[in-house]
Amino acid sequence: MFGILKKIFAFAGSRRSLLIKSMLVAFIGAVFSALQFLALMLALDMVVSGTLRSLWPVIVIMIISVAGKIICSYHSTNMETETGYFMVAEKRIGIGDRLRYIPMGYFNDNSLGNMTAVVTTTLGDVENTAARCLVMVVGGFLNTLALCLMLTITEWRLGLISIAGILCYLLVTELSQRALSKTGPARQHAQMALVETVLEYIQGMSVVKSYGLEKDNDQSVRKTVDESCDKALALEKSVVPWSAVRQLVVRAFSVAIVVSALAFYAEGTLPLARCLLMLIVSFMLYQELESAGNMSDNLQMLGASMDKANTIDNTPVMDIDGQELVPQNTDIRFENVTFSYGDRRILDDISFTLPQKSTTAIVGPSGGGKTTLCNLIARFWDVDRGHITVGGHDVRDYKLDSLMKQISMVFQNVYLFNDTIENNIKFGKPEATHAQVVDAAKRACCHDFIMDLPNGYDTVLGEGGGTLSGGEKQRISIARAILKDAPIIILDEATSSVDPENEAELQAAIDELTHDKTIVMIAHRLKTVRHADQILVLNNGKIVQQGTHEELIAQNGIYADFIGMRQEAASWKLA
Repeated sequence: MFGILKKIFAFAGSRRSLLIKSMLVAFIGAVFSALQFLALMLALDMVVSGTLRSLWPVIVIMIISVAGKIICSYHSTNMETETGYFMVAEKRIGIGDRLRYIPMGYFNDNSLGNMTAVVTTTLGDVENTAARCLVMVVGGFLNTLALCLMLTITEWRLGLISIAGILCYLLVTELSQRALSKTGPARQHAQMALVETVLEYIQGMSVVKSYGLEKDNDQSVRKTVDESCDKALALEKSVVPWSAVRQLVVRAFSVAIVVSALAFYAEGTLPLARCLLMLIVSFMLYQELESAGNMSDNLQMLGASMDKANTIDNTPVMDIDGQELVPQNTDIRFENVTFSYGDRRILDDISFTLPQKSTTAIVGPSGGGKTTLCNLIARFWDVDRGHITVGGHDVRDYKLDSLMKQISMVFQNVYLFNDTIENNIKFGKPEATHAQVVDAAKRACCHDFIMDLPNGYDTVLGEGGGTLSGGEKQRISIARAILKDAPIIILDEATSSVDPENEAELQAAIDELTHDKTIVMIAHRLKTVRHADQILVLNNGKIVQQGTHEELIAQNGIYADFIGMRQEAASWKLA
C-alpha cells in the first residue's frame, strides 16, 4: 500500500507540493476535529460532578473545532481536486509531447484504441481518484492517530488499545492490497480492451454496414463488454471479504475499549466521567480510518493505471542529442541505407542523391518501399544502417523540430482536424495572420469553395475533414504546406485518388507549392513523373533504375513496362 502511495507522490510531478499542503491541512483539520472530545470531556465532568459551571469554554471549543474542521476540509478538498486535475493534465500534455519524438513504429505496435484508453479511461481514473485517495488514506490514518493520542493523554491504557487497533487495521489493509494486486490490474486491462474494441468497431462501421454484418459483427464488442463486467465484478468480490475483515477489526477494538472502560470503572481506576467519555469515543474513534480503508481499495487499480501511463515515458525517443541546425542547402543524400520493419527488410543498402531545387519522382511496384523512403527523410523512423543527410547534416544530428522546419509533406490520405478551416491551414504555422491564410488558400485553389461554405474560413470541419470531398481536403493540406513554406516538399501520391473534375485545380495547387523547392514525389501518373529531373525505380527495397524519363524509357526494365501499361490503360474505351 505504501509503495502505491509513494507512486502517487511521484506521479504528482510539479503538483507534489500542493498535494503535501493538502495532506497537512487535512491533518490540521483532524486536530480541530479532536478538540470536540476535549469539549465533551469538560461537559461530562460538569454533568457527573453536578457542578454546572460556565458552559462558555465548552461552547467556544466546539465552535473552534467545527469551524476549523470546515475550513480545513474546504481548503484540503480544493487542493486535492486541483492536484488531481492538473497533474493528469500535465501528464497528458507530456504524453502528447513525447509522442512527437517517438518512432512511428510505436504506433504500429500500439493500437489507437490502446493509446486512447491511456489518455482517457486510464488517466481518468487517476484524475478523479488519485489525489483524493492519497489525502483520504493518509489523512484518515493521521486523523485517527490524533484522536488516539488525545485518548492516550486522557487514559493511557485505553489509548494503547486504540493504537493497537490502528496497527491491526493497517496490517489487514496491507494484506488486502496484496490480494487485490491480482485483480486490480486485470480490471484495468479489461477497461482498456473495451475502449479499444469499441473504437475499432465504430471506425470500421462503414465496412460492417457494407457487408450487412451489423448484427453479427458486434460479437467481439459484446464479448469485451462481458469480460470488462466480469473483471469489475471479480474486483468487487475480492474486495468484499477484506472489507468485512476490516469492519471486524474495528468493531472488535471498539468493543475492547468499551469492555476495558467498564472494567476499569468497576475496579475503581477510571472515574465515571472518563468512563462515559470512553464509551462515546469508542463508537466514533475509527470512523476516519474506516473511510481511509475503503478508499484504499482503489489503490491497486490506481497503481496499474499509473504504471500503464508511465510506460510511454519508457519508450525511447529519437530526439535526444539533436541540434538546432539550419542547412546551407537542401541536398538530400542516402548513403548505404538499410531499414527493416521488425524482421522484414524494406530498404536494402540503397544510395542516391537528390540535388537542391530538383524534382525526383519515385516509382515502383506496391510494397517496394517508396513511402518508407520518404518517411525516413522526415525521420519518422531511424535507419538500421547507413546515413541520410539533409544539407550535409545527418538527420539524426538535427533536433526533430528543426528538421521538420525544412520539410512539408502532403500525404495520399489527408487528415484534417476537428477545427476551423483556418486553424487547419495554420497548423504548420500557428502565428500566421488571416491574410496569410487567405493568400495560401488562393494559391492552393481552395479559396472559392471555402467561401461557399456557411461560415467561410470559420467553418468547423468534422473529424478527419469528413465534411469535405477528397480533392478539397487535398487542397486544404496543400494550402497548409504552402503557408509553412518549407524548402523541401514530399508528395506521397497526392493526386492518386482525385477525380478528373478536381485534378486540374489540384495540379495547379501542387505547382504553386513546389515552385523553387526540392521535390520528392511518389507518383504513378505519366504526366506527373515525365518532367522530373530524375526518376528512381524502387523494387524490393533496391534502386533498380535511375535516370530521366527519356533515359529510362529507352531501357528494358520496370519503368518502360510501367509506362507501357499506363499508356495501354489510357487508350481503353468503353464499347
